[in-house]
Amino acid sequence: MTIQILIADDHPVVRSGLVALLNSQPEFEVVAEVGNGEEAVSYSLANAPDVILMDLQMPVMDGLTAIHQIRAQQPEARIIVLTTYDTDADIMPALKAGATGYLLKDAPPEALFNAIQSAARGEVAYAPKVAAKITRHLTNTPKRALSNREVEVLELASQGNTNKAIASKLHITEATVKSHFVHIFTKLGVDDRTAAVTVALKRKIIRLI
Repeated sequence: MTIQILIADDHPVVRSGLVALLNSQPEFEVVAEVGNGEEAVSYSLANAPDVILMDLQMPVMDGLTAIHQIRAQQPEARIIVLTTYDTDADIMPALKAGATGYLLKDAPPEALFNAIQSAARGEVAYAPKVAAKITRHLTNTPKRALSNREVEVLELASQGNTNKAIASKLHITEATVKSHFVHIFTKLGVDDRTAAVTVALKRKIIRLI
């Protein structure tokens, strides 16, 4: 019995390459390919493929939102993130949303094959670099780990947003933003925004967009 696979990626060349690669293996069958998260949700809910390969950065609806929506209605869905992004700010939200695997697009074909087979069996599958980040994240003490909101605040700060702009974009008060920065500074062991952004980028807690 073949493993039925849905590919969700907004780059036609990437999709074509994956289709050719996966269909060359007798145990795999690419049943559909879509170009955005909205189409991925629609197809998955209607057809329930065995495994979904999901890019994160896509138009209309991004991969993270698609994972949330699929898993909310299909808790048993097996979704492998296949992306170029390997920062904590990308990895942890995807796993918390319900992704059962996380691979980078430079992974060798055998790693992709193994990940799909593992996902189909209900097992997790991570790229070695990703697994190391997950381990580091889990072994961080709560005092040192930034919350998802603190990461959002820091990412917006790295883009040059003022406290007022950050508050507006996150629909919170400026006082709350300042409070988040106090916690961020404490956790990262720094004294100002510039140092916080520098340390967060170095540790790959955030990434420049």
